[in-house]
Amino acid sequence: MSTQTSTIIASRGSVRATFIAAFLSVTLAQTAYAVPGALNGAFAAEFHATGAGLTWITAIFEIGIVAFELTFGLLGDKFGRKKLMIAGSLMVVLGAALSALATDIAFMIFAQAVIGIGAGLLFPIGLAMVSALTPDRAKRSRVIATWAGFLSLGAVISPVMAGVTAQFFTIPGAEPGAPNEFSGWRVSYWIIAAVAVVLVAVSATTRDSSAPAGRRLDLPGQITFALGLIAVLYATVTAVDHGFGYWQVIAAYIIGVVLLVAFVIIELRSPSPLLHLELFRNRTYSTAAIVAVTGMFAFLAICFATSISMGALAQEPVWVIGVLFVVIQGPAFVLSPIVGRLIHSVAPRWLLTSGFALMAISGFWLSSYTIGVPARFGGTPWTDFLLPLLLLGVGFALTIGSITAVAINTVPEHQIGMASATTSLMRDLGFTLGPVVGSAIAFGVGASAFALPIVSVLQGTGIPPEAVEGLSHVPPLAWLSGWEGVVGQFAGEMSAAGAPAEAVEGAVASITAAQGDIMGLAGSSLGGGFSVVYIVAAFAAVGSAVLTLFLPSTKREQVIAE
Repeated sequence: MSTQTSTIIASRGSVRATFIAAFLSVTLAQTAYAVPGALNGAFAAEFHATGAGLTWITAIFEIGIVAFELTFGLLGDKFGRKKLMIAGSLMVVLGAALSALATDIAFMIFAQAVIGIGAGLLFPIGLAMVSALTPDRAKRSRVIATWAGFLSLGAVISPVMAGVTAQFFTIPGAEPGAPNEFSGWRVSYWIIAAVAVVLVAVSATTRDSSAPAGRRLDLPGQITFALGLIAVLYATVTAVDHGFGYWQVIAAYIIGVVLLVAFVIIELRSPSPLLHLELFRNRTYSTAAIVAVTGMFAFLAICFATSISMGALAQEPVWVIGVLFVVIQGPAFVLSPIVGRLIHSVAPRWLLTSGFALMAISGFWLSSYTIGVPARFGGTPWTDFLLPLLLLGVGFALTIGSITAVAINTVPEHQIGMASATTSLMRDLGFTLGPVVGSAIAFGVGASAFALPIVSVLQGTGIPPEAVEGLSHVPPLAWLSGWEGVVGQFAGEMSAAGAPAEAVEGAVASITAAQGDIMGLAGSSLGGGFSVVYIVAAFAAVGSAVLTLFLPSTKREQVIAE
């Protein structure tokens, strides 16, 4: 074994394999994370998902990263990064296989939780392994820039892979409207599983490293933070379908707040805290941390709104959603080397201000579109989304690397490491809040807009008043993604109540005759909700741009980026 400062580097193992594993792991993790963005429409149709169900698919993955990323990094430092790289790869194999085999929305959510934990292991561990092998700061900056490029590559690969597999591997049902014999999107997850198996083999030959000196596991902090975060997110997602007055929502918020307050108290008293709260005494760093949350919230809220409104509502094919997400994610990959050089030559705060301004323009622009309705019925064509989404992608490319650079410029030299890790956590928290808060806004606004008109439509069908009362409480997305289930349940309840078969058949025929009106109303109502999400995200981006103007304009010669 050899040591270099506080880092212990094994004498065995291939350096080349270590770099291959690090770059492959971040590409794999980001691909797995971004795939659902292109598939939400397919998930809604196949699993008859509710708004909360679709939100959980994205949010549960991110929870595995946000809630545990600091602890995963510590475990790698303490016990060896190679072990965690292999463990993370195996978790991705398992999670991807489960995703490919998922038969309902609950199964899919569980599978995403598994794959999210695996990705949460891979993201910090791969970067730590290659950083340990490049002690020279200039070389390390280039290695980190390359790592970030492979991360962006994963974001580009995922929508292309989702679109191609859904387009060419799907075997449709025997009759129009029948379930698919095989859904091609499942092939995407089998590809992810296969690549993860390759990563396991490569990781076994890597050169291990660790940095155990002074590292202690903050178990009370980890437990309270993870459970508190999960409780708050559970409350917000559950409110999507049941409203904020639902008792489980209120109880979960109370539990979450209590746990997060306990987390802060624990961290202030802990000799080895999970999160170094003293950083937030620095007003400038606090501003940068807030921007990391609000800015990334704006980005992912727009991404999520686009995915649902174009996929589940406008019913565009998966390949179209794939093209839109390539436009969003492509600039980060293409512009990564340029942005890396600009961070060294231009004050990073100006990159942030410009990037968030572009995101705001994108959000306001998209909010002016007619969304939630297929283009053939008057909705905005998908091609009109290309330019505003390109602005969003360029804005993201300018901000994602600059946030860390700005944050570390605001703290003393000895706090750079913890500032970088904490900023990463805040950024990922913003990513998590984007779909969760965006979903709560969109489906809440959509349900309110749907409530009164659907009663009028149902009354016009001539079905009994009690049936109108019951069906009026069905969420709009349920009509869109599970029409047969809603109507079938209605017919079953009428039969169980003793209604004659002729009456049941007549009521079903009346509702079916109004299907176009109901579906159109549901789509336009939810489309209005997602328009509000675009506006909220745009204002969050405006606020982020304004806040960055108060950050210092100085820059360090050596920037430790993520």
